Amino acid sequence: MGAFQAKRDWGRLLTAMVTPFDSEGRVNYAEAARLARHLVEKERNDGLVISGTTGESPTLEAAEKFRLLETVLEAVGDRAAVLFGAGTYNTAESVHLAKEAERLGAHGVMVVNPYYNKPGQAGLYAHFEAVAGATSLPVLLYNIQGRTSINLETPTLLRLAQIENIVGVKEASGNLAQISDVCREAPEGFRVYSGDDALTLPILALGGHGLVSVAAHVAGSEIAELIGCSAERPGRARQIHHRLTPLFKALFAFPSPVPVKYALSLAGFDTQRVRLPLVELAVAEKAVVRDALKCVERVNA
Repeated sequence: MGAFQAKRDWGRLLTAMVTPFDSEGRVNYAEAARLARHLVEKERNDGLVISGTTGESPTLEAAEKFRLLETVLEAVGDRAAVLFGAGTYNTAESVHLAKEAERLGAHGVMVVNPYYNKPGQAGLYAHFEAVAGATSLPVLLYNIQGRTSINLETPTLLRLAQIENIVGVKEASGNLAQISDVCREAPEGFRVYSGDDALTLPILALGGHGLVSVAAHVAGSEIAELIGCSAERPGRARQIHHRLTPLFKALFAFPSPVPVKYALSLAGFDTQRVRLPLVELAVAEKAVVRDALKCVERVNA
């Protein structure tokens, strides 16, 4: 099950991995394994998140999610943390996904705000508490109001942080004042990860631990350097941040993960296909991504 089983420290750079599909729209597990190995070996990722939103989790069946987890654990689970996206808008389903992820050997689960049904803060707490209580795995909360219509407010998050196996949060609220409060008030050892590539450097400056990235699919080495030198060489970290900013913008200029899947295809991976309701980029949109990729010399854009 890998050296990372039951570890609470997954490292500082994680990628929310895309899910490759073949020409028939089926999950391409062989390509997923190849991509996972590349992200760990070449792009310096400490860990991967499987079946998150970037992995198109809303259109993956549970059986596909579990096989994908097994595939990635076999490919890199002895060298990198492998987290499983267990969050849905259905608490019972999320509990089932978390339990099965533990049985299969995941190193942690990521649980997003339940989307669409807008449960309120009391409902958010009860949802996360139920999922965490169903597994002994460490849990990473995922706060992203833009995709879920609800914000995990700081008092609620701080209550959840008292639960033993809730060990961190992926913060993609975009609210630096809120994230600053979390970094200041969270208990010792609680990890705050940026959930937004473009805000990684300011969140690190506020006391954040790392990043759950999209751009690290194609610029992981650069982002790993940014994180590593952010404290002792802030000037160098700023230089990398500014160089990568056009890429960060381009990868979210159109519905994610479509741009990063196209970017990966330019790097030699069979990842361009997406599942409806997502559609592939138009010609002009592809040009935007190709132009932004010029900051990453090893991608032939």
